[in-house]
Amino acid sequence: MRAVIGLVAVAAFAAHAQTPPAAFPARNVPATFFGTVVDDPYRDLEDVKNPDVMAWAKSHADFARSQLDSLPGYQGLRSRVAELDESATASVGTVRLDGKGTLFFTRRGARDNTLKLYQRDTKGGETLLVDPDDWQKETGKPHAINYFAPSFDGQLVAFGISAVGSEEASIYVMETASRKRIGEPIDRAQYPAISWRPDSRSFFYWRQQKLEPGMPATEKYQNGRSWLHVVGTPASADVMVAGPEVTPRMQVRRTDFVFVFAPPGSRFAVAVVSNGVQREAAMYSAPLASVGKPDTPWARICDFADKVTWSAVHGDDIYLLTYRDSTRFSILRTRLSAPDLAKAATIVPASERVLVTLQAAKDGLYIEARDGAVKRLMRRAWGAQAALDVRLPLEGSASLLATRQDVDGAIVGLSAWTRAREIHAVNRAGKVTNTGLQPLGAFDAPTGLVTTEVKVKSHDGAMVPLSIIHRADVKLDGTNPTLLYGYGSYGFSEDPNYQAMRLAWLERGGVYAVANVRGSSVYGYDWYKAGYKTTKPNTWKDFIACAEYLIAQNYTTSARLGILGGSAGGILVGRAMTERPDLFAAVVPLVGVLDAIRAETTANGVPNIPEFGTVTKEDEFRALLAMSSYHNVKDATAYPAVMLIHGVNDVRVDYWHSSKMAARLLAASSSSKPILLNLDYEAGHGIGSTKQQRQRQVADYYAFLLWQTGHPEFQRH
Repeated sequence: MRAVIGLVAVAAFAAHAQTPPAAFPARNVPATFFGTVVDDPYRDLEDVKNPDVMAWAKSHADFARSQLDSLPGYQGLRSRVAELDESATASVGTVRLDGKGTLFFTRRGARDNTLKLYQRDTKGGETLLVDPDDWQKETGKPHAINYFAPSFDGQLVAFGISAVGSEEASIYVMETASRKRIGEPIDRAQYPAISWRPDSRSFFYWRQQKLEPGMPATEKYQNGRSWLHVVGTPASADVMVAGPEVTPRMQVRRTDFVFVFAPPGSRFAVAVVSNGVQREAAMYSAPLASVGKPDTPWARICDFADKVTWSAVHGDDIYLLTYRDSTRFSILRTRLSAPDLAKAATIVPASERVLVTLQAAKDGLYIEARDGAVKRLMRRAWGAQAALDVRLPLEGSASLLATRQDVDGAIVGLSAWTRAREIHAVNRAGKVTNTGLQPLGAFDAPTGLVTTEVKVKSHDGAMVPLSIIHRADVKLDGTNPTLLYGYGSYGFSEDPNYQAMRLAWLERGGVYAVANVRGSSVYGYDWYKAGYKTTKPNTWKDFIACAEYLIAQNYTTSARLGILGGSAGGILVGRAMTERPDLFAAVVPLVGVLDAIRAETTANGVPNIPEFGTVTKEDEFRALLAMSSYHNVKDATAYPAVMLIHGVNDVRVDYWHSSKMAARLLAASSSSKPILLNLDYEAGHGIGSTKQQRQRQVADYYAFLLWQTGHPEFQRH
C-alpha cells in the first residue's frame, strides 16, 4: 500500500513540476567602470538567503529534475551509468606514503557511497582507518575526506572532514593502530597543506582567519597564517610560524597563502608563499629546528619574478621547476643552506617536451613530462648526469601519485583515453610493477573504440590539439551526437583519461571530443598565457574552431553538437555559446564561472584575481567584461538549450553565477529551447560529492545532451 501511495504522490508532483516556473523580476543595478556602464538586471539573485530568491531557485531545481526524470530514456541511462561506475571492485583516489613505505590511500568500494581512508602495509595487509559514514550517522548529512597526511612513522594520520560538499574542512588526528581520534578538531582548515615534522607528533598547517561578525566574505582567504600544532594540545596553544607581518624576513601580503613544509631527510624547512591561484611562488628556507622560535632566519630562495612554479627537496638541495630560460620549463638546483638562484645549476635543461612537475624520492628525482599527446615519466638518479625515461607498460598519461624523500621509488598512475587508470610502483632499478591497488573493472579496458589526435587551426592560425573518441563502427555522416569538452584556465591541460561512465555516451553512438585550448599549458607557458586575462578570447575562439572542425569533418552537425565545461570552463562554454549561439544544440556549464564582473566580490574571488584580473584595473576590467557570459547575453537571440548544474554549497564558485545566467537567458532567448537550472542542495563544487551524486550528475548531462541532439530514445512523443 505504501508503494502505491508513493507512486501517486510522485506522479502528482511531476505533473505540477512540469509547469515552467515564473520568471525572476529584473531590477537593474548598473555600475560604471572606467566610463563603461555595466548592467546587472539580476543582482538580487546574489542574495541567496532572501526567501523569494530561495523559493525561485528551488522551483527551478524541481522543474529541472522533473524535465530530466520524465525523459523516456533517462532511467535506463541512469541505471547504465551506475552499472558502469560500479563495475570495478574499487576506485582509488589519493595515495600517500609514510617513512616506512606504507601506503595510505582513499578508496571507494563498488557498494560504498564515499571514499574511505585505508592503510596498506608492505606485506599487503589493509586496514580501514577513516569512514566518512561515521560522521553521516552522527549528523544525517553526507561527509567527505578532503585530504590526509600520515606522520613520518605512520603511527598517526591527520585528515580533513567536511559536510555536504562544502569543503569547509576541520583537521582530525587519528592513531592508526587503534583508530582512536586524538585531541579536538581544528576548524577553518580548507587548504591546510599539512606537513609533519620528523618527531611524528607535530605538524605545520595553514589556517584561514576567523571571520568576525560584520566582516565581508572577501576576507575569508585573506590574512591566513601558518601554524605549528603539537598533537593532543588545543589549537589555541599552536605557534604561529608564518603569515602577514609575522616576520620581517619573509614578505607575505594579506592576500598570500604561506605553507611551511618539513621535507623528510632535510635539516631545513621550506616556506612557499602563493598569491591565490598564481602559478609562480616565492620560497624561503630556514633551519627546521628554528621554525616557530622568535626571529627564524628565513632566507629567500626565489621571488615571484623568478618564474618558479614547483619545487622538490633532497637533503640540503632544492630543485626548482622554472620557465626562466624556456616556456617549456627547466629544472635548477640550489642549496637550502645558502640559496642563490643566480648561481643555480641547470639539472634538467629545456627541450621540446614540457616539464610538468617533479617529486623527490630516496633514489632520484622523478619528473612528469608532456610529449605531444602523451605524458611520460622521467627519473634523474642522484649523482647521474641526465634524466632518463622510465619505461612504462602503457603510453598515455603518467602521473606521479606519491613519493617520499626517505623512500625509494615512486607510485604512478597510468591511464589512456580508452583504458582506466591503474596504479604502478617504480623501484630504484626502474622496474615498473602493478600494485593491484586500482583493479580494472569489466568496462575499464573496452575494445572497439577509436581515438584520433588532430590539430585544428584556430582563428589566428594557432594549432589546437583535439582528441576525438568514438566507437569504431561510428560513421562520419554528420548524424552523431557529439560532446565537446574543454577547460582552458590556470594552465591545466587535459591529459588522456578514461571513465567507465563515459561508455554510456559512446555506446549510444556518441562522439566524445576534448580540446586543449589556450589557457591550458599543453605546449608550455606560452600556450597558457595566450588564454589569460586580456588574451582570454583565444580560449573560446579555439573551442569554436574545434566545434567547426567536428562539423566540417562530418562527425556531427550543429543540431547534434553539445558542449560541456566546468568551473572556470564555464567561461569557455558560456562565451562560446554567446559568441556563436548558432553553432550548438545544447550547452552545459557545470558549477560554472559565468559573471566574471562580480566574481571578485565573493570569498574565493580574491584568490582568483591573479588568473582572471580585477575590475579595479582598466585593462583587466575590459578583459573580465569580455569573458563574462552573463554580460554578453543579447536580447531576442535564439540561444541553444542550456542546463546549468550547480551545488548550492559551492565555496569556489557561488551558485548565483548559474542562477543569474539562467534568469538572463530565460528573458533573452527567442528559441523556446529549455533553460534549466539544475541545483543540488547537498553538494558543492564537486569535491566531496557522493557516488550517487556523481552518477546522477553524469546521467543528467548525458540525458540532456541526448535529448537536445535528437537521440530517439530521449524524445517525448
